[in-house]
Amino acid sequence: MHIRYDIELTDSSFGRLGLSLLFTAFIAALLAPVLANYSPTAYTGDIFHPPCTKYWLGTNEVGQDIWTQLIYSARTSLSIAGGTAFIAVALSLLAGGLAALYGGLCDRAIMRIVDIWLVIPPIIVIILFAAYLHPSIVLLITLLAAFMWPDGTRIVRAQTLALKTKASYAAATTFGATEQYLLRKHVLPDLGPTLIALFIQYARRAIFMEAGLSFLGISDPSLISWGKMMQQALAFTYLDVWQWWLIPPGLAVSLTIAGLSFTGLALETVLDPRLRPEKR
Repeated sequence: MHIRYDIELTDSSFGRLGLSLLFTAFIAALLAPVLANYSPTAYTGDIFHPPCTKYWLGTNEVGQDIWTQLIYSARTSLSIAGGTAFIAVALSLLAGGLAALYGGLCDRAIMRIVDIWLVIPPIIVIILFAAYLHPSIVLLITLLAAFMWPDGTRIVRAQTLALKTKASYAAATTFGATEQYLLRKHVLPDLGPTLIALFIQYARRAIFMEAGLSFLGISDPSLISWGKMMQQALAFTYLDVWQWWLIPPGLAVSLTIAGLSFTGLALETVLDPRLRPEKR
């Protein structure tokens, strides 16, 4: 699938800022072993040591280097964001596409499932799963994706129904094209921009929810994440340690979410010709 855009994403100030923030997070996650001098679980021998040339962000209550944990946590957050967004987009495409293409009973059944799924509180269900199952990154990605796909299903269904009114789709149907052919040749190429926007939206929500769940202690205890760092630092707010332990992961979460939001805003302008500024 090849999509040509008249305006590049980097032409927007929002796009450049968002991509810069995301690029920084990806580089930190990719080069974490190079940027860190210690293992994220290694004991340095110094407890509550303030920031210095040896420990850029100091150490925590068990002598672990906070800078090391911060950049390794980027791997956790980005992995959860990417995995959740990919699965949720795939489920939204499958459910929304089937509902729009087949219609009738299939459409009504899928949309009733979506309506029921939307009223289930995800936090309560995730807490119950965490209480009876061993929390892991795979389980967290699965649960987050399971509660995100209904929102995108409505959007994909509406877009697919609109695409069915196009002359090319009607012509292919007249010549006896199957649903699989229609989905592959006529629906998916035009749904590309919508799926990209959904991916960014799901990734942003996944990072926020993972940080919140980890902050509440609903996560794998051995998992190093920005939310887990904030939860651990919160117990020592009466000491000066919170300045170099609590604030950095909070900023990392905020800047990563902001990067996705800015990229989404710029992408919306690129994909929607009505939002493009007029060239005089």
